[in-house]
Amino acid sequence: MPETVEGARSPVELSVVIPVYNEEAVLPLLVDRLRPLADSWGVSYEVLCVDDGSSDATPVLLQRLRREWPQVRVVRLRANAGHQAAISAGLARARGDWVATIDADLQDPPEAIGEMLAVARAEGVDVVYGVRGDRASDTAFKRLSARAFYRSIRALSAVDAPVDAGDFRLMSRATVDAVNALPEHHRVLRLVVPALGFPSASVSYTRAARAAGESKYPLGKMIRLSVDSLTGFSIAPLRFATWLGLLGGVAALGVLVYAVIAMLLGNTLPGWTSTVVIVAAVGAVQLLALGILGEYVGRMYAMLQGRPSYYVAHDSLVDSSARARH
Repeated sequence: MPETVEGARSPVELSVVIPVYNEEAVLPLLVDRLRPLADSWGVSYEVLCVDDGSSDATPVLLQRLRREWPQVRVVRLRANAGHQAAISAGLARARGDWVATIDADLQDPPEAIGEMLAVARAEGVDVVYGVRGDRASDTAFKRLSARAFYRSIRALSAVDAPVDAGDFRLMSRATVDAVNALPEHHRVLRLVVPALGFPSASVSYTRAARAAGESKYPLGKMIRLSVDSLTGFSIAPLRFATWLGLLGGVAALGVLVYAVIAMLLGNTLPGWTSTVVIVAAVGAVQLLALGILGEYVGRMYAMLQGRPSYYVAHDSLVDSSARARH
């Protein structure tokens, strides 16, 4: 079950959750841009940085930042748990009436958080999605793959996920509590939140190039995210395996009819090529069906094990509160 932590101080109006992994190059740029914005929003806030087991100078920079910026709170995970798990850790510990999630790379503009908060209050919605209206800074492959991902998810599942909306969003406390209550492992939050069906709006923005450092989402992680999305929110792949089996049965029936006709006509010469092709095709279909089934069984196995998606090493808020009591 997801953990929850009671804050040692009074709640704040806004929590900004930032997953961080080996971002020593971009952190100073993020602070220079975010701090004056946060101070201008006119609300009490905390900036909750979740260090996802960084191995560079990121932990040192975060501790220095916490001393210089009183609203900064650092949660460090014991080991790298992944982007979605780091965001989940931040949501479990955020204290704000509103919670914004944003990556540290400055591809999503922190300026839009203030606009999201204004839209949420004006329209009375629980979620405001940041929608990438212009993705010119991304490569053509990333734009095409992202478009295919969102359209596939909308077609194969009942989740009405906004197209080109990643993990940049603002959520109400009710939404965050609902997400934290879910026992699901391998969460894909860009689908979990829309699946709740809470009232929502969107804010469009231009996606910028990464301010510094290297992308933490290579092709392998993107594929893993896509697989988790499909198997977590749709049974269409299982039905696809069923249809493959039915089509294979029809093809086998056709081959049987052909063999009978060939035998009656006396054309029974052995066909090595056709035999190999048929056996290979049937084997491929079977392996694909087993692979799809294995993905679902694996998810159920992980759920039954009940292992946490992440382990927290320390939380600066809890640690400082404990020291204050002694």
